[in-house]
Amino acid sequence: MIRSRRKHLKSFKILGENIRNIRNDKKISQEELAFRVSSAKNYIGCIERGEKFPSISIVLDIANALNVQIKDLFENI
Repeated sequence: MIRSRRKHLKSFKILGENIRNIRNDKKISQEELAFRVSSAKNYIGCIERGEKFPSISIVLDIANALNVQIKDLFENI
């Protein structure tokens, strides 16, 4: 069970890194992304650091806001 939890935590960290990298590549601030997904800037920061685990709904909103396919956010997981 501990191994499974670690795997999930690592997956969320990679998801967050992917979101941050795509956001930075598109020159979008955390504040702008938060506005686009009707969320708080600090929540986006927590997702990008792997501290918060977003719902699939939020992940879909983020993909749409970044104009990428959802699979792009899950690359290397």
